[in-house]
Amino acid sequence: MAAAAGGWRAGRARRRRRRGRGEEEEKEKDEEVEVEEEGGPGTEAVLRRLREARDDLLNSGFWAASAGAVRAPLSGPAEPPASCVCYGLGRFGRCPAARYQLAFLLLLLDELRVPPARCALFDPAFSAREAAALRALGLCLLPENEEGKHGVEGSATLFYMVHCGKALYNNLLWSNWSPAALSKLVIIGNSFRGIEERLLSRILERDYCYIAKVLKGVEEVALPSHPRYLDTFNDTSVHWFPLDKLQELSPEVWDSVEEPMYQDCEDLEIIRKGEGATAKS
Repeated sequence: MAAAAGGWRAGRARRRRRRGRGEEEEKEKDEEVEVEEEGGPGTEAVLRRLREARDDLLNSGFWAASAGAVRAPLSGPAEPPASCVCYGLGRFGRCPAARYQLAFLLLLLDELRVPPARCALFDPAFSAREAAALRALGLCLLPENEEGKHGVEGSATLFYMVHCGKALYNNLLWSNWSPAALSKLVIIGNSFRGIEERLLSRILERDYCYIAKVLKGVEEVALPSHPRYLDTFNDTSVHWFPLDKLQELSPEVWDSVEEPMYQDCEDLEIIRKGEGATAKS
């Protein structure tokens, strides 16, 4: 892989002995102590476990099966992403699901030829050791909580937002609310179709109106289901916004650009600026 820093390489996956549940959980506990208490070797332990997660994704066939969905946005005239933003990854130093999601992201960057230095991450739950591991991989950290309000400014951008709250997607859409800007977005995260199916229409339109309004202008391909990663990538899809579909939407769709405030939202699922962090499960 292009990101060789910190010992990460996408080379050939190694075959690994499958551990029993008890053995895997015990090793997780040992690593958590190592990461929290040791100095430099703690970061090395995180990177080692990340390489193991990468190998699992490759050996299990999940990455190969996901390649079609990952490449789908590139099949049309849209330009490939030149940069990446990742929100809500969680405590990958101690949480296996978050670690697999990070390993998938690194493989994704390599597949799309996005340099690690062009990928910025934010999660208020990151520990200092996890932040150090991300820097060792050549990745960048966003300096503050954007609440998903990140404009692409004319550059095609991949947003990696697995299992993030609905408000984060809604804020991202609002920040890029024009056909020209939305056509530059690729979002890997919670299925928009699933959001539409699970929420009452009045709630979707009241609290997450930008998701509601863009549903007819989005293309979506789900990541494949795999028994090993049911909780890690469930309900996850690749979304993109073809310019021709966006231009077919009613002109009134683009008239309202009011910033979302969520005053009536009972379950916001987002950490606001200045609020404390809770680890992603």
